[in-house]
Amino acid sequence: MSEAAEVGLGLQSDKHPAEYAELASLAEECGFDVISVYGDLLFQPPIYPLLEMARATSRVRLGAACWNPYTMHPYEIAGQLAALQQASSGRAYLGLARGTWLDALGLAQSRPVEHLRDAAAVVDALLRGEGDGVEGSVFRLAAGTRLRYALPTERAPVLIGTWGPRTAALAGEIADEIKVGGTANPAMVDVMRSRMAPGLARAGRPAGAVRVVVGAVTVVDEDGTAARARARTEVAMYLAVVAALDPTAELPPELLGRVSELVARGEHEAAGAFIPDEVLDLFAYSGTPEQVAAQAQRALDAGAGRIDFGTPHGLTDRRGIELLGRKVLPMLTRHG
Repeated sequence: MSEAAEVGLGLQSDKHPAEYAELASLAEECGFDVISVYGDLLFQPPIYPLLEMARATSRVRLGAACWNPYTMHPYEIAGQLAALQQASSGRAYLGLARGTWLDALGLAQSRPVEHLRDAAAVVDALLRGEGDGVEGSVFRLAAGTRLRYALPTERAPVLIGTWGPRTAALAGEIADEIKVGGTANPAMVDVMRSRMAPGLARAGRPAGAVRVVVGAVTVVDEDGTAARARARTEVAMYLAVVAALDPTAELPPELLGRVSELVARGEHEAAGAFIPDEVLDLFAYSGTPEQVAAQAQRALDAGAGRIDFGTPHGLTDRRGIELLGRKVLPMLTRHG
């Protein structure tokens, strides 16, 4: 029998230091399995909140979703991962993704598969500490190069964040988990399984070797109408991007055009008001605890190995996490 599915939280790194510890402690108390911190452009680097959370918890897995090898060399990623592994007593995971919008920093994002493959190899070689070299096409590590501090004894599972076929195939080769961020669509589970299949075959790995993680904006409240209105506003800001990535979603061009036009003018609430229920449910978990649980259950029934409930969680962070943990989690049947 496979491992039971997990339920996690995704947090934005825009909070006061004390909030990270408080929210992580609450999440662990409520029964969540994983807490991820986003590595989004121009927010706090995820290592800072992750270390605060490590000190406040003893059970939940922790990781960045994700570190980016275009903005940070794998040598630096290895050091931050080692720090998190030590601070959390071996509960860290290594999240890697190509990211987006890096043109704002003047960074081109060529050869993403090679960047991710080489980054994972360099981090692995450094943290194993055996002095193995890496002859990648983007990143290289000279044989005999070793870190000069105590290394973690636990290997961190590797998560690749992606929607794309080529990067999904890479995840099939080298990862433990693959995360599709910005989707609540159960159909994406099978899509990602099919996209990983060539990589699994190349590596001689079984079909279930890589856990599929789906995560999206989440807003839960006893006032389901208010929760869904907030979720519409949040989804409007990225709908045009993720709708183009989902091959199962057929959205009217006029809807995407109107939403994008209003978002560009800063009218986010007005943009969200144009998003119909059936579209909202593809890209967010929202509504009452019962509504959110029903959505999450559909993803679990489709074979998701983990659901990540993303920011903002509720009308307030704390209330959202409380409702997710104390009302939504008990309603879920986790397959294993």
